[in-house]
Amino acid sequence: MPILSVESLCYEAGLFSAVESRHPEPLLYGVTDGKAVGTYLEQKFRFYLKARYEFLEGNSASGIDFPGLLIDMKVTSIKQPQSSCPFKSARQKIFGLGYSLLIFVYDKLDNSILRTATLNILHTIYVSAERTGDFQMTRGIRNILANEGNKDDLIAFMFDRNLPVDEIEAGNIADEILINPPQQGFLTISNALQWRLQYGRVMERAGQEEGILSVYKPNL
Repeated sequence: MPILSVESLCYEAGLFSAVESRHPEPLLYGVTDGKAVGTYLEQKFRFYLKARYEFLEGNSASGIDFPGLLIDMKVTSIKQPQSSCPFKSARQKIFGLGYSLLIFVYDKLDNSILRTATLNILHTIYVSAERTGDFQMTRGIRNILANEGNKDDLIAFMFDRNLPVDEIEAGNIADEILINPPQQGFLTISNALQWRLQYGRVMERAGQEEGILSVYKPNL
C-alpha cells in the first residue's frame, strides 16, 4: 500500500466528506453529545484510510492523530465550530500549535421516520502548522514589528493580551519574535487549562489564504 502523505490525506478527506454527507447512520440517531459524534467520524475516517494507505497511527503519547505527518484531526459542529487541544506553552498562541490541523465541520440531521442521522459535512479544511497561531495575537505582533516596535513594546503587548507568561518568559519570547517573526495565524485561541480553538475565521478564509486549504465544501 502507498504511504500516506499530506496531499493524499487531504485528497481522501475530500472524497470521504462527500460520501459521508450522504450516509444515513442509525448509530448516531438522537445523539447530542458532540464528543461521541467526533469519535465516530474520526474512527470511521481512520478505518477508511487504513484500507488504502500505510501510516503511523496516533496514540496518547504523541497526542495527535497522524504523528508521522504532524497533523491532528478535529471534528466539530457548525453550531459551535470549536474544540479543545492540550496547552503546552504560551508560545503556541504566537508561533502556532506545532502541528497542522485537518478540520471537519458538520451539520447533523436526524430523520425521525428512518431513525437515522446524517452528518452533512459543510467544510473540510487543512490548516498548515505555521497558520495555527492566534489571529489577534499574531496580527498585533506583526503590526508592532511593522511600526518599528522593540522588545519592550512586544512584552507590553503580551501582558495587555493576558498571555499566560511571567516576565522572564515574555522577554525570551520577545527576543525570539525579533529574530523569527511569526506568520499570521488564523485560529482564535482562548486561554484555559486547555486551549480552546475556534474555527470561524478559517472557515471564512479557506482557499483564500496561503496555508489554509479548502479540502471539501459542498456545492450548496
